[in-house]
Amino acid sequence: MDSNYLTNPLIFLVEIIFGLYALVVLLRFLLQLLRADFYNPLSQFIVKVTSPVLNPMRRIVPGIGGLDIAALVLAWLVLVLKMLAVLAIQGQGAQPVAALLLAIPELLELTINIFLFSILIQVIISWINPGSYNPAMGVIHSITEPLLGPARRMLPPISGFDLSPMLVMILLLLLEMLLLPPIRQLVMHLV
Repeated sequence: MDSNYLTNPLIFLVEIIFGLYALVVLLRFLLQLLRADFYNPLSQFIVKVTSPVLNPMRRIVPGIGGLDIAALVLAWLVLVLKMLAVLAIQGQGAQPVAALLLAIPELLELTINIFLFSILIQVIISWINPGSYNPAMGVIHSITEPLLGPARRMLPPISGFDLSPMLVMILLLLLEMLLLPPIRQLVMHLV
């Protein structure tokens, strides 16, 4: 039997479980940073899911200038645990320094992807059901507006078409292409 038969599904499960929790924690950080509606049901869900781990962490990791640094650190630590688990499953043993460093570009990529997918979801919903509102759209709007607002001022609608989402998505993809490879290369060099 192929050794990857169980390894690949196990890595997939580890990446999904830890990745989803890191996503939720990072969303909590971003929603607080972007001053999203705290009373939105989706925001409340995110708070309830993250509070059991985040509240004790806040005693150790204080906020700085109104930023919830504990949430950012928790998202990074969840990604570190994911990297440790994946390395162990792959038979590479415990490599804590590698996991600590490899989680940094993972966190940056997750942040960029949150913005990318939020914009994409907002665009698709605007085509399918324009003018609709649900709690998820309120949160998505809170995430995307800090990027789309300035882009709309730079590139106003043309014949009724708002091209600012396309501009922002292109810039985010360029940022991902230009920022992450050198960071990953530096991390691999340090490890």
